[in-house]
Amino acid sequence: MDFLLSGVAACGACLFTNPLEVVKTRMQLQGELQSPGTYTRHYRNVFHAFYTIGRVDGLAALQRGLMPALVYQFSMNGIRLGSYGIAESAGYTRRPDGQFSPLRSTLAGAVAGVMGAVTSSPIYLVKTHIQAQSAAEIAVGHQYQHEGMFHALVMIHREHGMAGLWRGAISAVPRVMVGSATQLTTFTSSKEFIGNLGIFPKDSWQVALSAGMTSSFTIAIAMTPFDVASTRLYNQPVGPEGQGLMYRGLLDCLAKIIRTEGLFGIYKGLGASYFRIGPHTILSLLFWDQLRNAYAGWTNQER
Repeated sequence: MDFLLSGVAACGACLFTNPLEVVKTRMQLQGELQSPGTYTRHYRNVFHAFYTIGRVDGLAALQRGLMPALVYQFSMNGIRLGSYGIAESAGYTRRPDGQFSPLRSTLAGAVAGVMGAVTSSPIYLVKTHIQAQSAAEIAVGHQYQHEGMFHALVMIHREHGMAGLWRGAISAVPRVMVGSATQLTTFTSSKEFIGNLGIFPKDSWQVALSAGMTSSFTIAIAMTPFDVASTRLYNQPVGPEGQGLMYRGLLDCLAKIIRTEGLFGIYKGLGASYFRIGPHTILSLLFWDQLRNAYAGWTNQER
């Protein structure tokens, strides 16, 4: 039930934040391995990107890749949040004296993130490809021509086998490790701190909302460089043997971005990242917390 509730909470958040994921993906691919000022900026900022995509690709394009996004959120966050919830319920995130342990919480969040990232990597690969697809006049990054999630999975498997579906999975692990550890540790510690202040009623949605807002800021700062690299690695063109034609791996990708696009290149689309990660973190953790409380209340009544 922990896994199911976590997956449902993440999908609920995804319905609201998928357009921001589309914008974030496009902005992270814009000007790939090109020096600043040498390319056309189709997307000047988050709001201009929304306008441009809606005008050229159509409003429906703002929800492009929704199906793989929902499947990814259900599988990845179902495993990630579900595993962390079990660890939390079992007391592994607390010291023997019962006090919250940031170190244990960080380790539990990181391990849970790795499990979710590796398992759901093929769907994230497809999601990135589909969300990057656009009309030629505003295209950024390599353009795959998938007709949908299942078509993409079949074509990738047919061309590169099972290994092709997990291309980029190892490089994605640091992204989710950092993001998961940061998100869950700051959310749990913030929720406990805010709860102890007594501003809101115990276990109320206001406590979870406030903690989620705190967590969303820290995760955007910590995760964006890895998120940019992950988007580039997943979307790069591949050779006949399935090898990346632009980057050899995570460190090579980060080094090339910094060398050609400058240090701020690894923070490309930070505003879009926050606008996406922020609401998604707040909504998913709020839904997760409230669903767990509701389920706990229901099971107590049954007893």
